[in-house]
Amino acid sequence: VQLQASGGGLVQAGGSLRLSCAASGIIFRFRPLAWYRQAPGKQRQLVATITGGGSTSYADFVKGRFIISRDNAKNTVYLQMNSLTSEDTGTYYCNAGRTGGSTFTPSDLWGQGTLVTVSS
Repeated sequence: VQLQASGGGLVQAGGSLRLSCAASGIIFRFRPLAWYRQAPGKQRQLVATITGGGSTSYADFVKGRFIISRDNAKNTVYLQMNSLTSEDTGTYYCNAGRTGGSTFTPSDLWGQGTLVTVSS
């Protein structure tokens, strides 16, 4: 079982990046998925979630700027990040959550993280 995140990099404020997280070894289509991020010296925080049915939710600090999506045929979840600011700098992690329940519950299945650096 593996989650492989990619797509991070250095971008100027106001720019965009698209992160990808490819999964293997799990029944992907039914799993809720999420992106988290961790800024230096801060706790990991939930950014966005998507259910197996495609319903999405976002943290207030990314609403209107980020879009989470999934392609079940490719076993991949994406995070399109627009209008980036320096506060979006951090390492972004994907997680395949636990099935069932009304809210997203992270599992032990984490990607390795991909670093996003936004220069102002």
